[in-house]
Order: sequence, then C-alpha cells, then structure tokens
Amino acid sequence: MDTKAFSSTLKKSDNYHRKGFGHKEEVTELMNTAYQSPLVQQLRENNYTLTQGKVTIRLAESFGFCWGVERAVAMAYETREHFPTEEIWITNEIIHNPDVNDHLRKMNVQFVPVEGNTKDFSVVNSGDVVILPAFGASVQEMKQLYDKDCKIVDTTCPWVSKVWNTVERHKKKSYTSIIHGKYKHEETVATSSFAGTYLIVLNMAEAEYVCNYILHGGDKTEFLEKFSRACSEGFDPDRDLVAVGIANQTTMLKSETEQIGKLFEHTMMKKYGPDTLTEHFHSFNTICDATQERQDAMLGLVEESMDLMVVIGGFNSSNTTHLQEIAIARGIPSYHIDGGARILADNRIEHKPLDGAISIADDWLPSGEIVIGITSGASTPDKAVEEVLEKIFAAKA
Repeated sequence: MDTKAFSSTLKKSDNYHRKGFGHKEEVTELMNTAYQSPLVQQLRENNYTLTQGKVTIRLAESFGFCWGVERAVAMAYETREHFPTEEIWITNEIIHNPDVNDHLRKMNVQFVPVEGNTKDFSVVNSGDVVILPAFGASVQEMKQLYDKDCKIVDTTCPWVSKVWNTVERHKKKSYTSIIHGKYKHEETVATSSFAGTYLIVLNMAEAEYVCNYILHGGDKTEFLEKFSRACSEGFDPDRDLVAVGIANQTTMLKSETEQIGKLFEHTMMKKYGPDTLTEHFHSFNTICDATQERQDAMLGLVEESMDLMVVIGGFNSSNTTHLQEIAIARGIPSYHIDGGARILADNRIEHKPLDGAISIADDWLPSGEIVIGITSGASTPDKAVEEVLEKIFAAKA
C-alpha cells in the first residue's frame, strides 16, 4: 500500500475529523470536574512542596497530563457530545490510564474487542464513529475503517505523526528505519506500519548487537530469530543495514534514544567513512517535548534528599515506566502504582516493580518524619495524584 497516498486520501474525506467539534466549553467543564485537583494546584503554587504532619511531599515540576493526552481525551469527550446517539468505538485505550478509559466506557464509548492479538473490526458497522487513540492506529486499521465508511476521529498526538513523517522519508530514500521502541506497543505498531523496511530495537544492548553485525557480520539465522517479531517482512540484515535512519516510540527514555542514534551514526561512519555518511545514515529529532520535560524534571527531583519515590501512572504506560527507571538508577526506593486504591491498610502497598509482576510490599512507609518524591506519567490526571497524596497523609496521620 502507498501509505502516504492513502493518508492524503483519508484526510480529504468528509468522514475524517482531526479537530474538535465546537464543544470546548462543555468538555472543559466536564474534564475539570473529573481530572483536576485543588490539592495538586496548591502544591504547584507552593514551589512543588507540601508538608502535612510527618510527611513532606516533593512534586516533580513537570508531571501528569501532557498537551497531546489532554487533547486526545478532550476530543473523545467532544465526539460523544457531537454524536449523542451514534455507536462510538475506540481502536485501543485512548491513553494508558484506567480511570480515563473507565470514564469513556461510562459515556457509552466502546472499545474494539481483541481476539488473541487481532482486533475484531467486524463489530464496527458502516456509519459508526471510530476514535483513533493518542498513540495512533496502524495504516491497515485506518484503511479498514475507511473502507467501512466509518466516521473517523483522529486524536493521534502530533509528535507521533511527526515520527510517521520521518519513517516515510526513510522509505522514500530507501533507508531502513531503526525504531527505538517496544515492538508490541500500539504506537510502535502504528509507526512500523508507515515504514518500509524497519527493525525495532528495545534498548542499547539490542542496538549494540545490530551495530556489531553491521561492522563484523555474524550469524544471520540467529539475528533473524532474535528480531523475528521486530522487523519488516523479508528483512535481510546483510542487505537492509547498509543505509539506516533513526526513529523512536515517543515515550522511550530520551537519553537512550540519543545514545542509540549516536551509536548508529558512529557505526556507519566507521563502516563507510565520514565522506559518505549521509548515504548510509539519517537522523531527525523525534523525541517528544512532553516526555523530555517529565524526564528532565524527574532527573532534577532525584537530586534532592528523599526517603522514597512514588511514580503514578498506568502499568502499561511506557513513559511512566521510564520515570521509574530514573529513580531506581539513583538507588531510591521506588513504587509504581496506578492510583490511590493501590495504597492498602496496615502500611502495605500494591505496586509494580520494574520488569516484574504486581506485588504487595509491607511496611513501605518508614516511621517518623519522611520526605516522599512524587511524579506521574503523561497519561495521569491530577485527580489520581490527589488520591495518592490523601492516602499517604492518612496512613501517616
């Protein structure tokens, strides 16, 4: 499929909607009620610090809902206002936050069911309204909906769209897109669908493996087995790693994306020489501003003295996980939770360790006066942060 031509056709369709529907005032009131917090606002106004009883909270100076997420949620609310009687579907979670997705379900917005690893679009009928989430949707999914004559409301974050434009440029110049991301994450699935030839690397270790293959060759069978679910169909490392371009899942750790880009640049320079580098390597900055700001704020926060860190966000939220990584790298006891309900009685907390299953920790709050760092992922509303703070204050009362 000519993805660029299809995108152009889709955007010219009367059934395609990328902006709101003129219900901003009503939607703003609904969202303020559902997601805003006077307590969190008090923290902002008090230099991001608040002491209550034996607890001092230090809040990261950039946290929570980003512009792209807020825009996506607002558009979903506007869609329900604008189409009060139509069947409305979302192709995936609008964002990685359980409370927000539950609010939409209560508004009778339905989620396209998944059978195994495949979405069942047979439930969607011609004329239905379908919302594409902030992470985007694959070009194949968009084509199915277009062919069904659905009304498509596209809330894809502009930063994600920027990455799609980047891989389109790679494809036009016959570069292989090296995508720093998680191959199963819906954003990376969408991005790879716009790419031509692509290879997805999860981290620096995988990038080093690929670069070593570029420089020294290796076992092709082993290579293809290692990346069997993370490369384009028919991928051949001997043929397809001669010219590469860098892209990323926008919620990955900024510093690692930059390191991977530099590694590939140095590898191609070493392999082909500096004079022909542009024939073999291409790079654009596709790191999301909001992700970068939250990571930078977290890096600043962990420099302060504190007893522990609480990171709030969906357990399947990539940008939240990377905030957790920063705390762990500094040796700070850290708990990733998705809401206040995870703080249990008897000084216990239900949390998700990095790369581990959800578990319960006992005696998580130290006795006496304590300082707790707080941050939240880009899909987390202030109301969720407020609920966590109230639970912590109550536990230490």
